[in-house]
Amino acid sequence: FLFSMAANVLEEDSMEQDIESPVTIHQPKLPKQAREDLPKNISKECAKRKIQRYVRKDGKCNVHHGNVRETYRYLTDIFTTLVDLKWRFNLLIFVMVYTVTWLFFGMIWWLIAYMRGDMDHIGDSTWTPCVSNLNGFVSAFLFSIETETTIGYGYRVITDKCPEGIILLLVQSVLGSIVNAFMVGCMFVKISQPKKRAETLVFSTNAVISMRDGKLCLMFRVGDLRNSHIVEASIRAKLIKSKQTKEGEFIPLNQTDINVGYYTGDDRLFLVSPLIISHEINQQSPFWEISKAQLPKEELEIVVILEGMVEATGMTCQARSSYITSEILWGYRFTPVLTLEDGFYEVDYNSFHETYETNTPVYSAKELAEMASRAELPLTWSVSSKLDQHAELETEEEEKNQEDQNERNGDVANLENESKV
Repeated sequence: FLFSMAANVLEEDSMEQDIESPVTIHQPKLPKQAREDLPKNISKECAKRKIQRYVRKDGKCNVHHGNVRETYRYLTDIFTTLVDLKWRFNLLIFVMVYTVTWLFFGMIWWLIAYMRGDMDHIGDSTWTPCVSNLNGFVSAFLFSIETETTIGYGYRVITDKCPEGIILLLVQSVLGSIVNAFMVGCMFVKISQPKKRAETLVFSTNAVISMRDGKLCLMFRVGDLRNSHIVEASIRAKLIKSKQTKEGEFIPLNQTDINVGYYTGDDRLFLVSPLIISHEINQQSPFWEISKAQLPKEELEIVVILEGMVEATGMTCQARSSYITSEILWGYRFTPVLTLEDGFYEVDYNSFHETYETNTPVYSAKELAEMASRAELPLTWSVSSKLDQHAELETEEEEKNQEDQNERNGDVANLENESKV
């Protein structure tokens, strides 16, 4: 009954209604080095529009599993089922399991005493009962609690004239140890879940697109609020966007990898201070053909995943967040948060989410590459035209030389004919 209730609670918990999270955009503050720049006007329509997220800002996936007929699978992994339950249901099951086992064995102790006739010889000094000082169901229930919890008050005690009681004592002791190990282990795992460590891993509210080292880049910032670090931290990013194949197949919420330094090793982080994660928009990037004007029209979502081991416990931790199109700011950069103090570096988390405007082309990375290639074409044309002209002159000279040679050969032939005549 308890296990089936846990499965039903877990299924109901996973079937909550979808939440459409409104997107609120705050006007960014400018740092000291960019006070002269003017802020951009952000569309009010984008701020009021509601977006259906695939992953919410707090990292929870907005996907619910419906019409699950094989609910027995929840019972095959009952330990994980109990750990995944909410605290109120977990505590309720914790109390009920102990209470039911105490009542069950208390009832058996009372039945043994009743069937042996111990209840009819209460106060008879010549009668040896199965359990001394057991005179009713309440005392049998108390003896069951004392046996399973090994309290041992010394008032109610089993005698050696009751073999069935000795067997029941062994069974209750073994089952009680199993219940203690199972429930205490479940509570310990739930308390020390690594997902709680993810609460102190923060992502910037917005992602930005701007120029870095002459290349258009998509960037976002991550940080760790704790002094104990995440060991072997790594970052990944996925583009969630529906697509249609060439064969006409529609793939909803298709996942595409976004390279954030996999080939260069930049995706492995030493997360001591906040870091800006950069994705270079090149020909392999899904943002290759997206310009500033086209970005608000795109229906896409960027999911970022930060993984690593908790230094204190050694368990793997994962933190997630996402960015929709209205949370991607074109032409902005992140405000610096790291300053050098007297003998140490200080991180100002008040400016962690702040951005400032910078000069950025409004064209897509593909258009910028085409414009750069066109800028180099006139030089190429001049060199090739000169080469062509030089080749034409050489061919003309060869033709003239050939004609002269032919004329000379004709004159010699005529002179020979005249001499013969």
